[in-house]
Amino acid sequence: MRKNALVGAAVLAAACLAFGAGPALAQGGAMKAKAMAKAGLASPDQKFVMEAAQGGMMEVQLGQLATQKASSGDVKQFGQRMVDDHSKANQELMTLAGQKNITLSSSLDGKHQAMVDRLSKLDGAAFDREYMAHMVSDHQQDVAEFQKEAKSGRDADVKAWAGTTVPTLQEHLRMAKDVHSKVAGGHAEHKMK
Repeated sequence: MRKNALVGAAVLAAACLAFGAGPALAQGGAMKAKAMAKAGLASPDQKFVMEAAQGGMMEVQLGQLATQKASSGDVKQFGQRMVDDHSKANQELMTLAGQKNITLSSSLDGKHQAMVDRLSKLDGAAFDREYMAHMVSDHQQDVAEFQKEAKSGRDADVKAWAGTTVPTLQEHLRMAKDVHSKVAGGHAEHKMK
């Protein structure tokens, strides 16, 4: 009998939670949907903005490292270009995010910070090779993501910003491949494929 009472109490508690929590969960989901609607952004657009902000901040920090740690003048020059171009793009994105009621983090997430930490431990030619290899792969990914947003994003302003940023990212990719081939020696072409 005691076992049946416990089972009955558990069933009653589960039912109370299910019926009591249902409206609360629905209300929470509705509140989140309202916030997204107020921001005017679909979830994929908001995700793109937040990821672009993280990537842009990382590019600036890595560019600053390159100006300090690189042994190659080409790598130092490329790093400064990343600082200049990505600082400008980051400022534009912050303005756009503000208009869309999106609060962007002012610090890097774990994934991006790990890359900065890893490269900050290197110096000279080792830094040059690793930094430029990362710049090639990172800009290949950036170009693809920005092109996708420019083509299929839902928010017209975010789409437009992504579209106007693509040519700069493509130029960065061309530059990164060129500098990488110089600092990586004969193995650069093989590594990039």
